[in-house]
Amino acid sequence: MIKKKLFLASSSELKEDREQFEIFINRKNKDWIDKGIFLDLIIWEDFLDAVSQTRLQDEYNKAIRECDIFVLLFATKVGKYTEEEFKTAFGQFKTTNKPFIFTYFKDAEISSASANKKDLMSLWAFQEKLGELGHFYTVYKNIDELKFKFNQQLDKLAASGFIEFKPDEAGTEQTPAISISHSKNVVAGSTVTAGGDFTLGDNNQKK
Repeated sequence: MIKKKLFLASSSELKEDREQFEIFINRKNKDWIDKGIFLDLIIWEDFLDAVSQTRLQDEYNKAIRECDIFVLLFATKVGKYTEEEFKTAFGQFKTTNKPFIFTYFKDAEISSASANKKDLMSLWAFQEKLGELGHFYTVYKNIDELKFKFNQQLDKLAASGFIEFKPDEAGTEQTPAISISHSKNVVAGSTVTAGGDFTLGDNNQKK
């Protein structure tokens, strides 16, 4: 059994989306378990009862550095800890070529009467920072769209050879993998050339 660690980061306002994402990963595991793959989903709720000699955020950051896939969800704000988690993942990727990083922005309706100026400024600043890094987020409107888009990325990762399935019972091998071991920028929205172009991310255009 091959285990791939997936860290899910998001603010508390997206609690329902996180819960639905967890259900989606559990269902994906049921589809892939016979192929020898298990996605080990790591969420911050898993650490709430942990005993740490340092701040709990350090435990999150340690888990991020050890994960294979990092997914960040954000909507109307980006808190300092959420931003720190992205920074940790991006720094680890620049050093080791992992984790794969996927960022999803929920385009939710915001009432101008109730909008928090500080929250919106944190959102805009984070979006601008992503653009400066050359990492462009994917927009989703509801949980079904998020699951659909991320499922496509998981299937692309499997096709690329990052997630390697075992041979089926008939003895036939899966589709030949595309090597991505020498790519320098394998993140959402990047193109990997190895016997042909392979794109991770919904597109390569800034949203």
